[in-house]
Amino acid sequence: MTLQHPQEGQADAVLARIAARLAAQTDIRSALATIEGDIAALIPFVHCDICLLDRPGWVVSHEVGIRTRWSRASGRIDHAPIRDLLYGQCAYMLTDDATVDARFTYAGATCEPILNHNLRSRVHVPLRVKGRLIGTLNLSDTRAGFYDMNSVSRAQEIAHVLAPWFHILHKSEQAQRSGRTLASGSDEGLRRGALELTQAMEHERQRIGMDLHDQTLADLSRLLREVTAETPLPRDALADHLRETITGLRRIIDMAVPTLLDLFGFTHAVRVHLERACHDEGTTLEVHDLTQGLPDTLDTTVRSALFHITQEAINNATRHAEASRISVTIDQPNSTTLTVTVRDDGCGIPATPARQSGLMHMRTRARLISAHLDILPDHGTTVRVSLRVPSRQPTPKEAR
Repeated sequence: MTLQHPQEGQADAVLARIAARLAAQTDIRSALATIEGDIAALIPFVHCDICLLDRPGWVVSHEVGIRTRWSRASGRIDHAPIRDLLYGQCAYMLTDDATVDARFTYAGATCEPILNHNLRSRVHVPLRVKGRLIGTLNLSDTRAGFYDMNSVSRAQEIAHVLAPWFHILHKSEQAQRSGRTLASGSDEGLRRGALELTQAMEHERQRIGMDLHDQTLADLSRLLREVTAETPLPRDALADHLRETITGLRRIIDMAVPTLLDLFGFTHAVRVHLERACHDEGTTLEVHDLTQGLPDTLDTTVRSALFHITQEAINNATRHAEASRISVTIDQPNSTTLTVTVRDDGCGIPATPARQSGLMHMRTRARLISAHLDILPDHGTTVRVSLRVPSRQPTPKEAR
């Protein structure tokens, strides 16, 4: 029996859903469980696992479907049935029957799950981040000859989506383990781990931004030309909608590579984003920095995360609040605390908002930099993020 794969359009929709779901996850186990059904919709399996390079010479596995010994403890690469792929000696691995394939059942291989659960047909592809191997995606079925080269291609598409997210989550778990070991009884280790995770997220954010620019935007531009060359009844409306989509994608790209933040600093970047985001000329916009540029003295990854939290709060205020006044205040209420407050006089946040991804992303980013986030009703909405900073001596001007 040969596997029948879904059509391209259906597959693209599932891949997009996988990416959206992974964005909301904070640990590998729940992330894999969340997307188990989506992966199965693209490539059916009885066993699926993500194998990730851990400390030198060792790997860790996370699995769904049949539970095996592979995920119970870390293992040595040279004992892994997929060692050829982990060592970079092949581009993929495909077998009709792993139970009789010497690549999987060599002497010393940890192949008991293959034999005990009759995992015969198997497909394995690498997970790569910026060209570097970080692990593998592995799918198995009990039916011999179930997977083929189309399965390999589809698995590679899935792996391209999974790699950056599982890389980030794995880095987080490593950092937390390091934090527990090096800083037992304090939160300093976890803070360092959070900073490492945030830096990894920044790198992946830039990669995703460039991918959107090089691929998605080009595809949509081509689609726009094709649609406007035909004569369907809603042609003008559809063309306008596509133009808006392209504009939105450009905005995502701008957010993904915040050059204003790098070139002109935090306060200027916030002011420009607020002005760009607000399309109502009757809305009063204010940005006040009472700290003499304190955000620009932060670690680069912390400052960037703080900027993205502020961006999201501004986006919520400009898109949904119907406010007549929006203000951003950067303050230092005491020597070790920095606050950024986004306040509007709009209609407030509904008790059950239709979309909560923006709020969730703000909370996640705040947690990763050990900041505290408050979202309060206050004649509108007030979003305040508070971050501990090193104490600094006042400038002569501040002392006066």
